[in-house]
Amino acid sequence: MPTRRDFLAATLAAPLASRLQAAEPQNQADREKFAETALMLAKKAGATYSDIRINRYRNQSIATRERQVLSIDSNTSYGYGVRVLKRGSWGFAASADFNEKTLAEAVGQAIEIAEADAALQAQPVKLAPEKPHRDQWKSGYKTDPFPVPIDKKIEMLLRINETALRVKGARFVQSSMNFVGEDKFFASSDGTVLQQQIIRSGADFSVTAVDSAKGEFASRASLAYPALRGWEWIEEYPYIAEAEQAAEEAVQKVRAKYDLLLDPNHLFLTIHESCGHPTELDRALGHEANFAGTSFLTPDKLGKFRYGSKWINMVADRTQPYGLATVGYDDEGVPAQRWPLIREGIFVDYQTTREQVAWIPGTQSHGCAHADSWASVVFQRMPNVSLDPQDSKLTMAELMAGIQNGILIIGNGSFSIDQQRYNFQFGGQVFWEIKNGKKGEMLRDVAYQSRTPDFWNACDGVAGRAEYLLPGVLTDAKGEPGQSNAVSHGCSPTRFRQIDVINTGRSRA
Repeated sequence: MPTRRDFLAATLAAPLASRLQAAEPQNQADREKFAETALMLAKKAGATYSDIRINRYRNQSIATRERQVLSIDSNTSYGYGVRVLKRGSWGFAASADFNEKTLAEAVGQAIEIAEADAALQAQPVKLAPEKPHRDQWKSGYKTDPFPVPIDKKIEMLLRINETALRVKGARFVQSSMNFVGEDKFFASSDGTVLQQQIIRSGADFSVTAVDSAKGEFASRASLAYPALRGWEWIEEYPYIAEAEQAAEEAVQKVRAKYDLLLDPNHLFLTIHESCGHPTELDRALGHEANFAGTSFLTPDKLGKFRYGSKWINMVADRTQPYGLATVGYDDEGVPAQRWPLIREGIFVDYQTTREQVAWIPGTQSHGCAHADSWASVVFQRMPNVSLDPQDSKLTMAELMAGIQNGILIIGNGSFSIDQQRYNFQFGGQVFWEIKNGKKGEMLRDVAYQSRTPDFWNACDGVAGRAEYLLPGVLTDAKGEPGQSNAVSHGCSPTRFRQIDVINTGRSRA
């Protein structure tokens, strides 16, 4: 006999499903119809330009420690954001309610905000022209990681932990996996209609070794980095082998004489902080100062400031395969592109959006508009910024052979940089002494400091593409309210001369 719960489930399930089906556009045609309504309402209200983003975001993270699972978090966010330009000012509103009445209210709210801002707008917004695009784009993943069973993911993380713990002296280990999925629809009054599917995946771990007799400990984090790939990236990366190596190196660090190491897994963070953020145009003009400050790269330096040596070719690239900031189009409908920021050491261009083109004559939109949610305002975000090895034929071994007294650093560690992105200090994960062109003993701790142009001008060698890696981060913060962006920074092993090292610690006798 049916229970009361069975009765309620049967009577409520169908109407609920029907309401959801009607409320949320389920396919491309439904989304286009919903978008047409929004753009029509905006035009009737006097908007000279409008766009709408209908986006679904999936996030999953799993964290473990030693032989236990600490957390499993999965969430989905779905909604839309409407942006209008009226009387030279932006208005924006967002909602997760897809009925027509709420849509009309959202468009109306965006119009009201634009009209209110127009009274205070010192200079009307001017958008660079962009031809209409109609396209579907998918990032280069093979296997969607979200349907992969949780048990399989946990099993792999615990196997990493167990491998590390088998090394004598390794006491603690933490590991985690993170997956991000974006299903993005964009339509604008320019006639652009875009559909993009993006998957980002990553896993990492950290091992801590303890010497109880000395009362000392040391840690070694994974050198793995997230990528614009699917579950196949997790399966391809040698996590198990690295877990054993990391545990052994952590044990060496705690027992040896101030032991430490470096490679592109370290340099990418220096690129991010001292090259990526300074070349953001909104920071250079003082319009943005949150999280990372402004920038010393003011427009008077464009085209003539020597940022680094001839070896320094920094390239911004939204098309780079597996780059975390790679897309088909930005959130203003501009196609992804690649362009130079630093050419043979000279600062030549900024990261820009359509709106920013009017700020500096002679610039163009480089497709850097992004919002981290359907409910977030679109603004300029960092593309993949990488040190291009050009046609270098050098190897890491050859670069090392040219060093008489130096240090090899692997992995990123603590860092600090001032609010102009000018003075900085960086540490790492693992460090090795270099003597007479050969790797010597491991060091315990190393940190170096410099000024951005001094550091990059001290570069006198970049290894070739055979040793190029593309590390990155899933969470780069910017803005107020804060938004998060994923970004990669590719590079090969690189040599710098006469950099101030403030700590080359060796263990106590």
